[in-house]
Amino acid sequence: LTSIFNRMPEQICIPYYPSDKTLIDVLKSAMDENEQHHIDQNSWGYEFDGKAQFHIGYSAIGLLLKFDVIEEDIRAIFNQPNDPVYKDSCVELFIALDGDENYYNFEFNCKGTCLAGFGKSRNKRTLLDAKNIRDIESSARFKSVLFNGKRMVKWDLTLIIPKSAFQFHQITSFENKSAKLNVYKCGDDLPKPHYLSWNPIPNVAGPNFHLPEFFATAIFQ
Repeated sequence: LTSIFNRMPEQICIPYYPSDKTLIDVLKSAMDENEQHHIDQNSWGYEFDGKAQFHIGYSAIGLLLKFDVIEEDIRAIFNQPNDPVYKDSCVELFIALDGDENYYNFEFNCKGTCLAGFGKSRNKRTLLDAKNIRDIESSARFKSVLFNGKRMVKWDLTLIIPKSAFQFHQITSFENKSAKLNVYKCGDDLPKPHYLSWNPIPNVAGPNFHLPEFFATAIFQ
């Protein structure tokens, strides 16, 4: 298992993509050429034989995310905004803006269905409006691959989260702003449930992503 203490990112720089177009395929290609961050911290020791990575950026439109995942099984049952997508093959971004003690959770199953909320803790969440969630653009691809001697599913999910989706903030630009964030891969109802994070979560009480004290600092370049 990956040690929860072998990597403790203190800061991540979020690059700017100079495009005001909503051409998600253009953004997808550009993000493929840049640094991938590994979601590989297995703080609670659940079995996971695949791998998960992400890239994050921003543009004049909003926040840009691309996830690349390989896993044994995929599940994509949920279709509506704020469905419990964490039960499916799921990737997640939790982010607090400009020192706010409240943070957004954006959770996506592998086909792009989103659950999103805002609040201080796991039990104090306000769900985002379905209209704002539907404004999030997504594009997903799937294929069968051989990985570590096993036949698995490789999928990627590219997302444009517009500034308006951050409905509790008035965002005109992300430029020169700071944030705190963590990124996750999970799947509660998969044959092999798992709970992975990008930044380590040294919490022995069991899987819990709602721990902003373990978010890393992010700077928008």
